[in-house]
Amino acid sequence: MTETWEVDAPGVLRLPSGRLVRGRALRRPLPPGPTPHYAVHLLGKEPPEVSWEAGWLRWPDFRLPSDDAEAREMLRTAWLRAADERVEVACGGGRGRTGTALACLAVLDGVPADEAVAFVRRRYHHRAVETPWQRRYVRRFPSGR
Repeated sequence: MTETWEVDAPGVLRLPSGRLVRGRALRRPLPPGPTPHYAVHLLGKEPPEVSWEAGWLRWPDFRLPSDDAEAREMLRTAWLRAADERVEVACGGGRGRTGTALACLAVLDGVPADEAVAFVRRRYHHRAVETPWQRRYVRRFPSGR
């Protein structure tokens, strides 16, 4: 497929490998431009339908994923697909859960787990990964490499 995001598009994070992943807030309007090929919605309740392929990871606001194994699997799928597709991760506000998921993708991409939150805060949003338990989740996230 090889159709990824524009590097300077709103919410796009460039991982060290060059993969581009967009984070966004589902409570805000869809940004202009192309839509994702695949999205992971991080919400406590079932998300609304979208016209692209999307997975739902049950993840209540300010908390952690309800199913850790499912979270690892979905985030790994997102990371793999981001090599040549437009992949998006999104929660209600686009910071806490989205930032945590982006930091986990950074770990999968080779960023040391203890540096991943700072990486995402520098390159995505300065307030990404909102709670201490979300930061701890990232530090413990397996790289899988």
